[in-house]
Amino acid sequence: MGVDDGGAAFRALVVEDEVDLAQVVVSYLDRAGFEVEHVVDGLTAVEQARATDPHVVVLDLGLPGLDGIEVCRRLRTFSDAYVVMLTARSDEVDTLVGLGVGADDYVTKPFSPRELTARVQAMMRRPRVGQDHRPENVTVIGDLQIDPDAREVRIAGDLVALTRTEFDVIAALARHPGAVLSRHQLIEMVWGAGWVGDPHLIDTHIGHLRRKLGDDAAVGKYIRTARGVGYRIGEGR
Repeated sequence: MGVDDGGAAFRALVVEDEVDLAQVVVSYLDRAGFEVEHVVDGLTAVEQARATDPHVVVLDLGLPGLDGIEVCRRLRTFSDAYVVMLTARSDEVDTLVGLGVGADDYVTKPFSPRELTARVQAMMRRPRVGQDHRPENVTVIGDLQIDPDAREVRIAGDLVALTRTEFDVIAALARHPGAVLSRHQLIEMVWGAGWVGDPHLIDTHIGHLRRKLGDDAAVGKYIRTARGVGYRIGEGR
């Protein structure tokens, strides 16, 4: 499943300086129907992304010169492509920093190319901006508005810049206002039932959402923590 609704191939950019590993990833994505480009350094990756506008970027964190974090930061100034970060280091600092600049998911080496491909395919199945805007679908919590059809979040009328995954997380909560959703429920709603990884990935995206919404976790004006269970948006029931 590497094509969009119009039948055109999804474009993937693989940024990896380990050539043997990159060739395997490219091969799996190619067999899945993606149109794949491969580059080995960060500066070329940014240039290539500007030129080809990929749907998804598989991005190694430990690139020579311009590293994956800076590449992701620059990508986010002009691209809303999904970004899957690859890291050879398992400590959470690298992971959190990488996700903090807009990565949607991460995979720690060594990894299964089949699993990586499945994650990328799951991202491509997420809904795009709706064709028919229906005001009745908008969730309003105080001065916060979440519009799933336009894929927009506003506070007091001002648009909040979110990554696709951040929007998908808040939209999942908004579909069940007041209800507590567990990490596993949110993972299934956003990444799909077949996703394999650390469910605490949700905590990272919730943290980013709170920062962008100006929502103090201790207060929970918009997103509230149900300790030991998960999260809810708005008042509980």
